[in-house]
Amino acid sequence: MESKELIKIIGCQSTLGLARKISKSLDIEICNTSIVEFSDGEFEPSFDETIRGSHVFLVQSTTPPSENLMELLLMIDAAKRASAYKIIAVIPYFGYARQDKKGRPRVPIGAKLVANLLIAAGVDRIMTMDLHADQIQGFFEVPVDHLYASTLFVPYIQELNLDNLIIASPDMGGTKRANTYAKFLNSQVVVCYKHREKANEISKMMIIGDVKGKNVILVDDMVDTAGTLTKAADLMIDNGAKSVRAVCTHGLFSSNAYERINNSKLTEVVVTDTVLKTHSSEKIKVITTAEIFANTIDAVMKKKSITKNFLI
Repeated sequence: MESKELIKIIGCQSTLGLARKISKSLDIEICNTSIVEFSDGEFEPSFDETIRGSHVFLVQSTTPPSENLMELLLMIDAAKRASAYKIIAVIPYFGYARQDKKGRPRVPIGAKLVANLLIAAGVDRIMTMDLHADQIQGFFEVPVDHLYASTLFVPYIQELNLDNLIIASPDMGGTKRANTYAKFLNSQVVVCYKHREKANEISKMMIIGDVKGKNVILVDDMVDTAGTLTKAADLMIDNGAKSVRAVCTHGLFSSNAYERINNSKLTEVVVTDTVLKTHSSEKIKVITTAEIFANTIDAVMKKKSITKNFLI
């Protein structure tokens, strides 16, 4: 690896705990930073040590509120003006990724706008995990290291040693992801067909496939209100499934998600720490992504392939 003095790991506010884990895995002290807050809500982040000539890795998930994205942009700008050699944005959860296209007239393509903002700020590389849409990588004119939580979830599923295992997608859009898991785990796939009248509200759902007597693993890139997951789990149990678990990379858990999960027939919901929250449900299990991000940073610094970090 390059001299450790030339690597700076910076934890922004939304993912400071994850940044510390990454630093510990790399055996590097996390960079000292501070934020000045003005009475009107404006804030000014700063580096409290020199970063001149360094590879700066800024760790920040761009979850709401929008201040998290703004903090990342300001830190990129500060790093550029402080003569950092390379600025790498480590974005465990890439916000606005659901706005990857125009689904109807007169709406923005938010993911492209965020990409433009990051490039304009001066970022040299992006590291992220399980983008809601793979094509977002093409929105950038800099290298994008797109990591997959399957590297963490597949070993966990294997350790469960479940018989009659079947992989399920909670919607038609996730069939590719489900098929990939199923291929590796040598299992079949079922799909939930859902119809929405409006965002975050499902009007009807049906299962395509047989789940009777099966232990079901629902796979998805995120869990937001948990409406889809809980409705799918309950429907599968009602159709004869022995158990239903969910593995979802990004645990957003908005609205009454925890209440829904607690009242559902889900055995557990496994998420990563790309979004740091204090979870109010005993059904939720968190797996850290620190090691995979640390390994990727190490490989980038050594100019080596990151393929070893891809299980699927």
